[in-house]
Amino acid sequence: MKPIRYTIVPKHAAAHLFEVAVTVAQPDPDGQRFMLPVWIPGSYMVREFERNIVTLRAFNDTGRKVRIEKTDKHTWLAAPVKGALTLRYEVYAWDMSVRAAHLDDTVGFFNGASMFLAVLGHEDAQCVVDIRKPDGAAYRAWRVATALPEARGTKRYGFGEYAARNYDELIDHPVTLGEFELATFKAHGVPHDIVIAGRVVGLDMPRLAADLKRICEAQIALFEPKSKKAPVERYVFMTQAVSDGYGGLEHRASTALICNRTDLPVAGRAETTDGYRTYLGLCSHEYFHTWNVKRIKPAAFAPYDLTRENYTSLLWLFEGFTSYYDDLILVRAGVISEDDYLTMVGKTVGSVLRGSGRLKQSVAESSFDAWVKYYRQDENATNAIVSYYTKGSLVALAFDLTIRAQTGHRRSLDDVMRLLWQRYGRDFYRGKPVGVEERDVEALFAEATGADLAELFANGVHGTRDLPLAALLAPAGIELVPDAGKNGKPSIGARVRGGADCALAVVYEGGAAQKAGLSAGDVLIALDGLRVTGTNLDALLGRYVPGAKVEAHAFRRDELRVVQLKLDEPEVLRYTLSVKTASGGQSGKVGKAGKPAGLGKPAKAAKADKGGSGSAASRGWRARWLGN
Repeated sequence: MKPIRYTIVPKHAAAHLFEVAVTVAQPDPDGQRFMLPVWIPGSYMVREFERNIVTLRAFNDTGRKVRIEKTDKHTWLAAPVKGALTLRYEVYAWDMSVRAAHLDDTVGFFNGASMFLAVLGHEDAQCVVDIRKPDGAAYRAWRVATALPEARGTKRYGFGEYAARNYDELIDHPVTLGEFELATFKAHGVPHDIVIAGRVVGLDMPRLAADLKRICEAQIALFEPKSKKAPVERYVFMTQAVSDGYGGLEHRASTALICNRTDLPVAGRAETTDGYRTYLGLCSHEYFHTWNVKRIKPAAFAPYDLTRENYTSLLWLFEGFTSYYDDLILVRAGVISEDDYLTMVGKTVGSVLRGSGRLKQSVAESSFDAWVKYYRQDENATNAIVSYYTKGSLVALAFDLTIRAQTGHRRSLDDVMRLLWQRYGRDFYRGKPVGVEERDVEALFAEATGADLAELFANGVHGTRDLPLAALLAPAGIELVPDAGKNGKPSIGARVRGGADCALAVVYEGGAAQKAGLSAGDVLIALDGLRVTGTNLDALLGRYVPGAKVEAHAFRRDELRVVQLKLDEPEVLRYTLSVKTASGGQSGKVGKAGKPAGLGKPAKAAKADKGGSGSAASRGWRARWLGN
């Protein structure tokens, strides 16, 4: 089968138009069909990329037009031709995200799923794409960043031809065009590139490279502790730095990232900001996907069907467990401290326990419903659904701590990930791809660890009970304490949008606002006759005590409402994970003491450390868990 040849040209930056051509040397004699994916792997929502195709024409090998018709929203059928068939089409690219395509006079970016028409019946043919430089002196310094292998003498980072073994590989390598900062490091001998596009002043690229090297080597060693062999020959971190943005999307040998430019490290400044920790966590998350979801896949993704939703109940394992390891790897690699890590876990606990949706939807159900619920959230999402990312990460934490407690650290969640890698991931692209069946997961965990995890699967994965995190953390000498912040104020039972107007973005189920008859979208304008804005609400609430009754005025659309609010207790913003000292005190500040709410009953886990939570035994427990 002859290669499918693509050409992509940044045609009109001001109009945000790419021109794409695809040539089939041996089209179907009965008429060739073409298809554009309706979703991109890793982002579980039907996105209808076809809507960005502006014009589309077909030609034979003499340049004459060929009749082509659309047969459904994402499929075209070209009339039979003798010889080669070429489609030329324009794609509107004005999506500054990691999922689709963007083009202006400063940068170009595209993910193949949104750009390259699949030639049906030729999906296994080699694909060659010729990436052209835009015309004009303004683009003289532009380069190409991609993990796609170069072809026919194309130099790395240069315009020219790149090759993929098949269509699936072609669309799994995003491309950045433009001027960008570049650094390369080796992780266990494998080159890794860092590409930063966008304006960044004083970028400390050496520090970023050093930190990412430690993260990557820690992950490689987790999956291949003996050989330290990475699953790729080369990897590319490509980041678009913007004024306000955050996100990432995994690919088999690269990741596309977007971040706030202020999150990146500054040369000459040694501090590790919250933004930089978040960015490193994002990089760690997407890199972990190189194993977990790009090679270890649920059976529903082996292979992907890009014409419709692909349902699986396992995203808690593939996204949630990745969310657990992304921050855990940071502390194991030594790029953040133990205290930083525990603070991050505490924030996750708080975000999960604030939503009553966790009591209605399991993480398995959340995984299956990602297409219609998680990726289509509305103002009631907090009350109706749970995130398979955040609660999934706490499920992973509970599994890890339970396995360690039952086996005396002889086994851990690491062993589960290594078994999944050996059985499903290591040879995924070398032979017939095999994915993880949902019915096999519990048995795989038991095989890898020998631990009794039935209760956690029943309650934590398939049920809606809260996880017994307080009991599970006790052997490590860690207490879990609710924290409303330094100046906890009574709550109106709602989250508001900041700004001149105090609009209710989310109204919590059973909270003061809901009980008073207020709803998401209402605009609060006064409390006890004093004007409320999105910026002064906290100050006004600081004048009251929980349980106080307040007269509130609010607009719903253009109708004024007057209600009586009975203020709630201060909202728990996070949970503090506090390491107790040998004397029985805490090693750091904690919030108002109290019994942690919503942390479940003790499971079959571990007995408290007999030597005291500040003993050498508990310190050793943490060291074996956190690996530092």
